[in-house]
Parts: sequence; structure tokens; C-alpha cells
Amino acid sequence: MNRLPTKQEILDWISDNPTLTAKRDIAKAFGIKGAARIDLKRLLKELEEEGHLAKRKKTYRDPDRLPPVSVLQIKAPDGNGDLFATPLEWHGEGVEPVVLMVLRESDPALGEGDRVLARLQLVHEEDHNYEARLIRRIGQSPRKVVGIFRKGADGGRILPIDKGSDLEWMVKADATGGALDGELVEAEQAGPKSRMGLPLARIVLRLGDPTAPRAVSLIAIHQHGIPDDFPPDVLAEADSMKPAGLKGRTDLRDVPLVTIDPSDARDHDDAVFAEADPSPENEGGYILWVAIADVAHYVRPGSKLDREAKRRGNSTYFPDRVVPMLPDRLSGDLCSLHEGVPRACLAVKMVIDAEGNKLRHEFLRGLMRSPASLNYQEVQAAMDGQPNDRCAELLDPVIRPLYGAYEALKRARQRRQPLELDLPERKIVLNEDGKVQSVDFAERLDAHKLIEEFMVLANVAAAETLIEKRVPLLFRVHEEPPEDKLDSLRETAQAAGMTLAKGQVLQTRHLNALLRQAEGSTDDELINMATLRSMTQAYYNPKNFGHFGLALMNYAHFTSPIRRYSDLIVHRGLIKAHGWGDDGLSVEDIERLEQTAEQISDTERRSMMAERDTTDRYLAAYLSDRVGAEFTGKVAGIAKFGLFVKLDETGADGLVPISTLGNEYFVFDRESGTLMGSDSGRIISLGLRARVKLTEAAPLTGGIAFELLELDGEEYESSAGGRSRGFGRSKRFGGKPSKTGAKRKAAAAKKKDAAIKRKVTRQRKAKR
Repeated sequence: MNRLPTKQEILDWISDNPTLTAKRDIAKAFGIKGAARIDLKRLLKELEEEGHLAKRKKTYRDPDRLPPVSVLQIKAPDGNGDLFATPLEWHGEGVEPVVLMVLRESDPALGEGDRVLARLQLVHEEDHNYEARLIRRIGQSPRKVVGIFRKGADGGRILPIDKGSDLEWMVKADATGGALDGELVEAEQAGPKSRMGLPLARIVLRLGDPTAPRAVSLIAIHQHGIPDDFPPDVLAEADSMKPAGLKGRTDLRDVPLVTIDPSDARDHDDAVFAEADPSPENEGGYILWVAIADVAHYVRPGSKLDREAKRRGNSTYFPDRVVPMLPDRLSGDLCSLHEGVPRACLAVKMVIDAEGNKLRHEFLRGLMRSPASLNYQEVQAAMDGQPNDRCAELLDPVIRPLYGAYEALKRARQRRQPLELDLPERKIVLNEDGKVQSVDFAERLDAHKLIEEFMVLANVAAAETLIEKRVPLLFRVHEEPPEDKLDSLRETAQAAGMTLAKGQVLQTRHLNALLRQAEGSTDDELINMATLRSMTQAYYNPKNFGHFGLALMNYAHFTSPIRRYSDLIVHRGLIKAHGWGDDGLSVEDIERLEQTAEQISDTERRSMMAERDTTDRYLAAYLSDRVGAEFTGKVAGIAKFGLFVKLDETGADGLVPISTLGNEYFVFDRESGTLMGSDSGRIISLGLRARVKLTEAAPLTGGIAFELLELDGEEYESSAGGRSRGFGRSKRFGGKPSKTGAKRKAAAAKKKDAAIKRKVTRQRKAKR
């Protein structure tokens, strides 16, 4: 073509060829060469000025169309579970186009706020204009920070409350959001670094007085991005729900299924009943019932409630509040198996023999009515001969048979040998003002263990049924420990004079044998902690890799759909498998199973971190008025920057900075997890007894710091000025080192010699 194209011809070309919009491409398409390029440049400039084109670097495009490759920000899933995205490069004057994400199975799970680079294709569908294929994820929603706002003349600064974070954030005067000096705020990154080299922030939420007792859990909620407010449309959907009736269900209202929960429980999602099996062929056996709230009846695939439940993944528990997965209309009412009220449930009827072996099981979709909502303490007291009025009439028909079935299951458990860690659980008790009243260690009653064993068996039955009926599900996976962590555990055990078998396929019974060796010794807690640290973290997956810790091959979560989305998926699978209704596992559920598994595994970890941080802050608040006091504990962690001591009294962890350990240099051995003094030769390892002085307790960050006074029965000397001089050689302690210390030194020396031999061998091989 020799003539210059018209403006309309140029626009038509750009519309039909969105990837060939550079001036060079346009010139080539119309055969424009030499001086004619100047005229083409003029035409393109006019089209730009008239608003028909927008220049983007060296290319031209229709401003009312998106470029073929663009940056998008992911929105929350819609009612059908589809992911839509906001185009961040939209500059048109018309309505912003709707972009649907079309994800492949291999693509990572995307969540609301994620930013992605995607390839776009123009389509003409009823509900969207573009379809996007993921190229790569380039970042999540803007980085957020929770901290204390300090007002200044030109705005102010935010001091983060993250433990170990010293980086301040600058806030410009127009980005303070009206925050007052000293207020707790949530902010997001507002741009590149300021001229002072600090990141810029914009305050998005004022959280009030940071010293208020109930601000502790609020900090964790916002710091970890846990959704704590339900959208109005989700609440409206929950409020519109009506109780389920008997239609299409098995009537279980005459089965005395009781709930047994903590005394302060607000919801009851599982109920149990047991009776002796009357069959002469199963002498000493039991029929065991476990009934679980039928959440799937109310939370249907693709509904607003479903999308919000998946987004949350699970409920998060704090000492002063719960951030639930479902609105209270469901979690505290319709899906809670309250005493004397008909409630929809999924129940499993299991027959076990006298040795606790499950002979068969059957699932039912039913309607139950619990005769009693009991707590662990009163049930245990009843079995111990002190029943209250509520338990007295239930003792023979309900409570005793439950314990009889538990005794049978205990025998099966002993044969199976799941991992038997003995790590006491802390319970923070708050007073009416929200302040820490005490830190107790939770009591482990047979009533607790009884419910746990029944739930494990029900979870196994659910997994087995779905496998048999070839219905997809989410398994609860716990893989065996990696070899490097097992080597570290063996070294810890060897240093304590114990052994962990090597050269065979690891089973939980091998670890239990090690734990039994340590039981009652001074190294008991050390070995339990080291064993726990060697474990991998459990997660959800559509593929079955077994559950190492429970020593079970087929395991899924079925028993807590009020507080775990994974259990809801399993319930839907059972509904689909039995043809119980149209609220079973949907096609979309199945297609997105892998993404769902990744999503809820992430939300579970998020909740664990938030709960742990909250506990740390409450413990720091509890100890803050005892600075200067002395405590006893054990070395619970070692790093190159110091050692962590866990207090006997509260279980609180605090840091002894390496800079306070005296004048000698301490070498950190990552392999063995020890510190060794360069002068004294003293080895600091996990599990050593310690006496410390509290030097700092910061409630806002949860940080606790100690000064070391005594380790493994040996005093840690301090100079008159208060600076620690550290450990001397054995003669400076006024006697011989302790037997434990000598044993540990000998083990460490042996290990060091072996390491040197390995290094020499490797060097010799390398020279050959």
C-alpha cells in the first residue's frame, strides 16, 4: 500500500491486531516507508490527542481496550466461585471491563488482593469482557503494618509492634486518617521509600488504645489479616436460614447423643453415644455413634456463606474471643447441637469389637435431639464417683458405656502406637477486665481423650467411605519427618545418653520408645520438644499421603465443619456419595479441590501464628510487673543470636541475648543446635535447666528478655558492675562440672571428631 491509511483504517488495524501496535508494526502493515513515516507519526499523534489512542511506551492502543498483557488485582470469588480481577492499567472513559480469570490446574491458588501479570483475550460474554490466563503472580495486596502512631509536624511515624522489627514507617500529613498520637493503627504501604529512607504508609484503620486489655487479640487479627467482620450480604444469607426438618432424614431423636465440651464452649458440633453390642458374635464389643452438625445443609456450594467460609478457612481462637468461620446464626445456633433442640446432623454408626477394632460402619443423614450438653469436668467427676444431678441419671445408660467403648479403643491405640508426645498445653485465664488472671496448664482428663479417640475413628470412617465410593475429598496429611531432622533428633538423644533406632523404616513406635526412655528423667521435656520439632506440619491435600503422627493410612477431617472448611468439603462428599440431596460436592468444588487445599492450609497456618503471637503478648503483659524477678526454666531454643528459656511457672519463652553471655565468644553449631564457649569449652544445648532474671517484658510486641544466672546447676558469674563474665573453666566454678554437663561435653567432642573425619574423607575423595 503506497497511500497513507485513514484514521479509521489505523484504528481498525489496532483493534484487530492488539499485539502489533508499535509504530514500526503499523508502518509495516500499510507498507509505509521513508518520509511517509513522518506523516504516519502525525496521524498517530492526532489520534492520541483526539482520545482515540493512548500511547504506552512505544506502542499505541485503544484507550477503551486493555493491552494483551496486563497487571490485574484479584477480587473475592463470586457466587459461583469464579475469580474476577480488576485491571490496574485501565485508562478508558467508559465502564471498566470485567475480567474473568481462567486458571489451569497447575496455577497457584489466588486470593483476594493478589496482583498478577496475565495474558488477556477479548471475549463477548454476558458477564465478562476479557478472559485472563495467568503468567505469574507478581505480588499480594499492599504490604500492611500494625503499630503505634507518633504524630509529627509533617504527619508522623508508625512504630511497628512486630517482635524484632525496628523499621519505622513515615506517614504524610494527608495520610494520617485522623489518627491521634499514641493510637494503635493499621496502615498499608503508600509508595516507595521517603527521602529519609523509610517506607511511606497510609493509615487505613484506627484501632484505639494499644494498652487496652482486649487490644491484644485485636492486634493479632489485623497483623495477620484475619477477616473478623462478616459482609452484610453474608449475614443476611445466614439470618434467612430456617431450621432443617425431618424430610429426607433418619429420625435419631430417640438416640441419647450427648455433647461433651469445655465448660465455656459456645457451640457444640459433635455428639456421642455408645452401647454394648447385643450381638453374641461380638461379645464385649460396642456400637458407637458420632453425630456432627449438618453444616452443608445451610452452607451450599457457591453461596455467599460458602465463599466467606472458604476465605476464612477456619475459626481462630483467642483467650478473649473467637473469630468464627461462620456467622453466629449458624455457628452458635442452627449448626450447634444444643440440648433439647432438634438439629440436623450427619452421623456415623460404628461397630467395634472388644479390642477396639472397627468391624463396620454406616453413615446417616439425620435429625437428632441431644438430651444433655455436658462438660469434660462433670463427666469425669461422674465416672470418678461424684456425679452431679445432671450426670447422675445419665451415668449408667450413657456415660459408663462411653468409657467402656473408650477402654476398647485404647487397646487398639496401644497396638497402633500413634505418636505419644507429652507437652502440657497452656491456658490463659482472663478476669472480667480482660487482664491475665493466671496462666494454667490445661488438665488432660480421660473425658478429653475419650472424645478425641471417638473423633479419630469417625474421621477414619469418613475417609474410608469416600475412598470406597470414589468420591474426591481432602485428606489430612502428615508426612514422616525428613532425614535431616531425624539426624538432629538422634544427636540430641545421643547427647542425653539415649538412642533412636537407625537404618530402618521409621515408625511412630520407634519415636515412642525414645520418649519412654526420657520419661521421668531431667531430659524428658527436651526429648519431647526435640521430637515435636522433627515433625513436618500437617496440611490438606486431595492426594492421600497418610497421617504419620496418628499412624493411620486413611484420614480426613469430618468432625468440625462449624470451624473447619475441610470438614465441610468432606460432608459434601458424603452427601454426594450417598445421594442425599443437591447440596453435596459440586463440580466446581471438585475442580478447585487442589486450590482449596492450599488455601485452607495457609489459613490454618495464619491462625496458628496469630494465636501464638497473642499468647506471647498476654504472657508478656502478665510478667511486665515482675521485671527483676528470678525464675527457673529450661533451654527451649538456641540460635546464633542467643538462647531461649521456657519458664516452668508459665511456659513463657524469653531470649537471653548472646551479647549478655560474657566476654568469651560463643560458636553456634547449626547441625547440633548448640552454642560452645571459645574459652571455657562450655556447651549450651537444649533441655538444660536454667535460672534467669527477667529484664524486659513488652506487652505490645510479646518480647521477653532474660539475664542468665545459672545453667545446669552451675552459677553464671557476674561482675560488680553487673556485666556477665560468663562461664570459666571448671576450676572457676569451685568444683567439678556436673555429670550431665560432662556427658554432654563428651558427646559433643565425639560428634566434632566425627565431623572432622567426614570432612577429611570428602577432601581426599575430591583430590582423586
